[in-house]
Amino acid sequence: MIVQTLTLAGMLICGVLAVASPRLLISALWLAGCSALLALALANLGATEVAVVELSVGAGLVTVIFVFAISIAGDEPVAYASIVPRPLAWVLMGLFFLLLAGLIVPRLLAPVPGVQPPSILQAIWQVRAIDTLLQVALIFCGVLGSLGLLSEGEISVKAPRAEGDAK
Repeated sequence: MIVQTLTLAGMLICGVLAVASPRLLISALWLAGCSALLALALANLGATEVAVVELSVGAGLVTVIFVFAISIAGDEPVAYASIVPRPLAWVLMGLFFLLLAGLIVPRLLAPVPGVQPPSILQAIWQVRAIDTLLQVALIFCGVLGSLGLLSEGEISVKAPRAEGDAK
């Protein structure tokens, strides 16, 4: 119970900091932290396969794509006025969190009958080993592709010299 509460609190803190951050790159990193904590929460709730996918895709590949897009587009803050008035937005957020708590708290307090789910390590390296290795390969390819697109080095090709050219 304590782990779930700390995980939920960490997710809320990461989410608020992601929204409140003035720089997009920092926001992307806070969202990656939120996604990693969500994967931990899913693993603690017994959805280990979903947790593995969330960790690899949500915290891994999506973060790499965000960082790539931010580096291409630039990280200048844009000042736009909000369409929704600020007090209405706070009321709607409070209502959302109350409804979310109403759905989550009874599930956390009720004991879960049934079989004990496998640990996260068993789910990653024994039950879903091939999926995990493929996701690691996809993240690696995404990082290499992003680095290849971001490289600014110029490739120079030398033309072959004729036999009569002077050196």
